[in-house]
Amino acid sequence: MEMHQVRYFLAVARLLNFTRAADECNVTQPSLTRAIKQLEAELGGDLFRRERPAAQLTELGQRMLPLLQQCYDAASGARMLASSFKSGEIGALRIALTHSVDLSLLIPYLDQIKRQFNRLEFRFLRGTSAEVAEYLKRGEAELGIAAELGSDWDRLDTWPLFTEHFYLVMSRTHPLASRDRIGFDDLQGEQLLSRSYCEHAERVGSTLREHGVAVDGSHQISSERDLIELVEADIGISVIPHTATIPDTLKRTTVDGLDSRRTVHLYGVAGRQRTAVASAVMRMLRGTDWQQYLAKSA
Repeated sequence: MEMHQVRYFLAVARLLNFTRAADECNVTQPSLTRAIKQLEAELGGDLFRRERPAAQLTELGQRMLPLLQQCYDAASGARMLASSFKSGEIGALRIALTHSVDLSLLIPYLDQIKRQFNRLEFRFLRGTSAEVAEYLKRGEAELGIAAELGSDWDRLDTWPLFTEHFYLVMSRTHPLASRDRIGFDDLQGEQLLSRSYCEHAERVGSTLREHGVAVDGSHQISSERDLIELVEADIGISVIPHTATIPDTLKRTTVDGLDSRRTVHLYGVAGRQRTAVASAVMRMLRGTDWQQYLAKSA
């Protein structure tokens, strides 16, 4: 099925006249008639009853009209979108982040990039490290940001962005909030909230366990928003990375001897063409002075 055949069919269906439809489509009537006959042969039946003075849709033609109209509209929209991309009028960014990566990392770059296009389309995908890897493999995302993907796919390009430490966070009404430094002994008997969505949750838990902190009774939390709300309500305390955004109602402090850290990476697919927006964001992220960023967010 060719799109010009669909266009000719829609013109005849609207005008109910082959001659006028040919004039509107800027083709000869024999060419239009031949194209519609080819479409009818492919669909297995007549689409029109050739009556004078007007053509009439057959039952098959009536059933096919909304389907072919939808097909033609979709194709027209795709052409317009492709033209907008080519002219730079519209940009798109498809990026996948693990649940433990704060979107605030991207905000300064999104603010810059939106000035270069009349219109932007963002698609942010969230998932586990394995899901982010799958988004990249399937082409659903052009870029990925994660502490680690754990994927052995040989087409993954990886660029380290920054390395950050983990800190203890608690409500400002919590008894430990008045202290600038905290030891492992101070965590005995405290209710811990485990960030089960974080790639380093097991590693952090093992470190605490090695220092005698009971973590097996931790509450398992599956989203950053839930974690923040529970800590604000003083339901428990948690160990979070440096770049995690916390409200003023919470306090972040150091645990002496807690040597846990993670490196956040940018991922792409080698050899796969990227959109102008994705390429620009990749260059910005790789060119950022992340040490300065971490100092500002301290």
